[in-house]
Amino acid sequence: MENLLFAVKNTCIVSASSSSPDRILREADQKERFMSDPYLELLREIRTTGLRKPQRALLASTGKRPEVLSVFGRQIRYDLSAGFPLVTTKKMPWNAIIHELIWFLSGSTNVRYLRENKVTIWDEWADETGELGPVYGKQWRRWEGVKGPVDQVQNLINGIKKVAADPWASEARRLILTAWNPGDMPDPKVPTGCHTLVQFNVTEGRLSSQLYQRSADMFLGVPFNIACYALLTHILAHICHLEVGEYIHTFGDAHIYENHFAAVDEQLQREPYPFPRLEIVGEIVDIDHLDPAQFRLIGYQSHGRLVGEVAI
Repeated sequence: MENLLFAVKNTCIVSASSSSPDRILREADQKERFMSDPYLELLREIRTTGLRKPQRALLASTGKRPEVLSVFGRQIRYDLSAGFPLVTTKKMPWNAIIHELIWFLSGSTNVRYLRENKVTIWDEWADETGELGPVYGKQWRRWEGVKGPVDQVQNLINGIKKVAADPWASEARRLILTAWNPGDMPDPKVPTGCHTLVQFNVTEGRLSSQLYQRSADMFLGVPFNIACYALLTHILAHICHLEVGEYIHTFGDAHIYENHFAAVDEQLQREPYPFPRLEIVGEIVDIDHLDPAQFRLIGYQSHGRLVGEVAI
């Protein structure tokens, strides 16, 4: 019958007269990818099966150390060509995500730039002058090597371009950006290389990335981290004239603080929206001249904000 309706994977119903079964399956698979956020799946796993354990960070409001639910060693992944992985089950501050990444890439270790752009997410760890010590910006752009300072970001860009032009280049499996420098660490109370190391891969004209995160605050921090490194992958792909591939996020200790349990429970009850699309406007000449206005989210829809106190 011409108007026979096919129900595909319980996600959509379409008319066979207008679409072939293969096309229907492809569209259903794409919708399933959009609507299933692996971050939420991991968040649910930790909330339901994580082991309760003590940890060192304090809540300023009570002076107490909240316990956490924790798992060790997990991985989630996103196809960046299918949408930008910005959490939709709570409203995410896109402005803060962009400015934090630009701040990392600038090499700064002072929160002044963030404050000038109304971003306060690092204030709790800054001293009276706004300094944080040798955190991400320092290690990314001015790593203190035995032969002098190392600009890891510029070296990374050069390496990606070289591999894109020559897949036999020695840099192909050495496209690494690391924030973990045992010889140059800030105060232990400052988040030190939590997002520890990211490796990039060039395959068939696409740039993929895999982040290793040693310590992951699943409610407050990880949604920022996913968006930050997905955005970095897009930026590097744009500079190097590549398409985007996958973003893979590997976790060491992934945890939910007990003072976030109620907010996480609320978040897990919310139905996720489809991921938005990232649009980069104009050309990016180099990594040191990024304009926040160049990065536009198309179609971002989210539920309302969920708040929680950060443990310091």
